[in-house]
Amino acid sequence: MTAPNRSTLWAEIFVDELARAGLRYVCIAPGSRSTPLTIAFFQHADISVHSLLDERSAGFFALGMALASSQPVAVVCTSGTAASNFHPAVTEAYYAQIPLLVLTTDRPHELRHSGSNQTIDQLKMFGDHVRWFVDVGLPEADPSPLTMRSLRTLAARAVATTQGLPPGPVHLNLPFRKPLEPIPDSNDMLDQLRHDRVDGRINNLPFTRISQGNVAPSAEQIELLLNAIQNAPKGLIICGPRCDGNDFPQAISKLAQVTQYPILADALSGVRFGPHLNQNDVMILGSYETFLQSEITSRWESPDLIIRFGAMPTSKALGDHLATWADCRQIAISGSGLWQDDTHMLTHYMWADPAMTCRFVASQLRNIKLKNGSWRTQFEQAEKTAQEVFAKNRDETYFEGAILADVVDLLPIDALLYVASSLPVRHLDQFVPPDPKNLRVFANRGASGIDGTIASALGASKTTDYPLVLVIGDLAFYHDMNSLLALQRNQVKATIVLINNNGGGIFHRLPIANFDPPFTELFVTPHGLTFEPVVRMFGADYTAVTSRTEFRQTLQESIAAPTSRVIEVQTDSVLHEKLRRKIINKVTQKLT
Repeated sequence: MTAPNRSTLWAEIFVDELARAGLRYVCIAPGSRSTPLTIAFFQHADISVHSLLDERSAGFFALGMALASSQPVAVVCTSGTAASNFHPAVTEAYYAQIPLLVLTTDRPHELRHSGSNQTIDQLKMFGDHVRWFVDVGLPEADPSPLTMRSLRTLAARAVATTQGLPPGPVHLNLPFRKPLEPIPDSNDMLDQLRHDRVDGRINNLPFTRISQGNVAPSAEQIELLLNAIQNAPKGLIICGPRCDGNDFPQAISKLAQVTQYPILADALSGVRFGPHLNQNDVMILGSYETFLQSEITSRWESPDLIIRFGAMPTSKALGDHLATWADCRQIAISGSGLWQDDTHMLTHYMWADPAMTCRFVASQLRNIKLKNGSWRTQFEQAEKTAQEVFAKNRDETYFEGAILADVVDLLPIDALLYVASSLPVRHLDQFVPPDPKNLRVFANRGASGIDGTIASALGASKTTDYPLVLVIGDLAFYHDMNSLLALQRNQVKATIVLINNNGGGIFHRLPIANFDPPFTELFVTPHGLTFEPVVRMFGADYTAVTSRTEFRQTLQESIAAPTSRVIEVQTDSVLHEKLRRKIINKVTQKLT
């Protein structure tokens, strides 16, 4: 350590231990009070530093990196309202269980509540939206060995807690006194400190290695599932957003093979897309938002058993049915232990590793044949009908749902797809069928806000070599236009599909649409903006398209091109909603 004063030495030790604990990425917004941390991160060879000019973009950029990598990512800012701008990203990380390490810097204690410039109360400022908060002690001129050990173990514990059960954001508030820059301070007694109390473990090992095992299913849990399945030929598997584990798609496919249960796979589950779809005799469905209508399902037998994974489904129709299927067992299996059931219809909640549980159960059911052919057939026919009706209407009139289908159709075999909340994620979930491409699909659906979507997508892209396509609505784009700076500043190549329906198109789905005024002015909020100037200001290419043929050609060219491009598609949200309802009605007529 070569730090010339206590603050820089303190920061160097802390950052060194973060790296030893496995931290590899940090996003930094510029500021003065954070200077010791900024310098320490800049100098550390094992941590990749990403500079974002504003704190909200930095927070969401880090969130996207953590979401896509499933690894902790740190984000740093100065004191004051700079820290407040992290709150939306912290909230999303909390509800989406994303490992975000939030490092706010602060004035020393004597300047708090004193009227000192750029000083606010930062203690527990994110409330219950973090897994752990620590107001870190001030750097000392002559700290004890215990103090220095505690600084290293704090770093190790913070990284581990972001990845705990459940994972999520951790907030450390680090105060510093001046000098903040790497200049000597004659009052600091650093020579003896460097000699006796600074070094970590040899061979760059963590000072404290913190490990975590899987929550293995108990014998009682396995027995309960076996008995439930053996007595339930009419079963369903529901895979909601953010299902656990990299090997989960293969494990759930094995369970579906032996039970012959259909899988209703959310577009964000990690199950709807991927090479596991090539396995024989596994029924993975994606059109249930269209065909799960009461006029259709009232003619079907009710399920005997529903096995649920992940968060609550994006699909409203599926959520409504989960609330009405009251005469069957509903079993949720979660590796995090977090409750994910706003219907409160669960009969059993199992805290166990989902992939491990599926494999154990499937291995013991291999020779059991459930007689559920007619049960499967009705789902298979409904899926086929919904896709046929959608394809016919897409060919007749190009509308927003068709844009998402074309995006997935044209993505390469390995790709990263990020979709904004509000309508784009719903289009994806309703109209895009399962596909064996190795697609990694993400959205900010923990708290489901539309803010920070551009930054999150660009951050996710920094963790992979896969080409990135972001599909975003005009209001979400407007909320985060400043994050376009990261395209050049952080060297991200992206294709952004901007669906511009001039306002809040999703409100046309709600009863308030029948009350105008004030519906148009205060809910749809048409803005009349032209986005080309701002796109070009940030150095990206821009193309406006007016037809399906033009869109498909431009999208293919953009994915293959070396530069980023925004492809703007002007749409009519009223027409889209009419076509969506028309598709549902036609499917209903064909299946009743």
